[in-house]
Amino acid sequence: MAGPGSPLPFGTSGPRLTYVVLGDSTAAGVGGDYNVGIAVSTAKELGRRHAVTMTNLAVSGARMRDIRRLQLPAAASLRPDLVLLSAGANDVTHLTRVRSMRADLDEIVRILRAANPDVKIVITGSPDMGAPPRIPRLLRGLAFRRTQSANRMFREEATRLHLVFAPIADITGPLLRRDPTLFDADRFHPNDRGYATWIAVLNDALARAVP
Repeated sequence: MAGPGSPLPFGTSGPRLTYVVLGDSTAAGVGGDYNVGIAVSTAKELGRRHAVTMTNLAVSGARMRDIRRLQLPAAASLRPDLVLLSAGANDVTHLTRVRSMRADLDEIVRILRAANPDVKIVITGSPDMGAPPRIPRLLRGLAFRRTQSANRMFREEATRLHLVFAPIADITGPLLRRDPTLFDADRFHPNDRGYATWIAVLNDALARAVP
């Protein structure tokens, strides 16, 4: 199967759905097998009810500003029906100001809706950055609080802008904290089993966005 950046078909029946994935290394599949990662797995689930064309524009290391500058133009050109934005972790670790993240998110939403006023947008916010074993123990509390602060903003904007919020930090963070075997050898990214805990949360959010 092709990797990120290539349009891929999933499903053959039901309404046509142009699905675009934006984000960072988690959406790009770093740490696991791309073909069972969050982009392909969510597209397969959507393909049970739709004729899906999925394009994954995610790039490892991307922060919200990078998504706005580098991924958004290509996404808007596709006039997507559904967008998954899986980002926030790198902003947390790089200490990006929450107001800057908010401004970038608002612009991403504005441009996507200018391309297709009916687009549905699902946002994950940051995963629990206090969970990866590679984060020094003394810094995990700070990373967790930074995650909470960022995700408070993502939740607020989801309500204000009528987006769907997928609470991966709330639901999967405790699992990942308890079980370091859910991480890849780099001790930072989830492995296939770790990403599997995200996929259930994402599928639920996407189903709410596109009933």
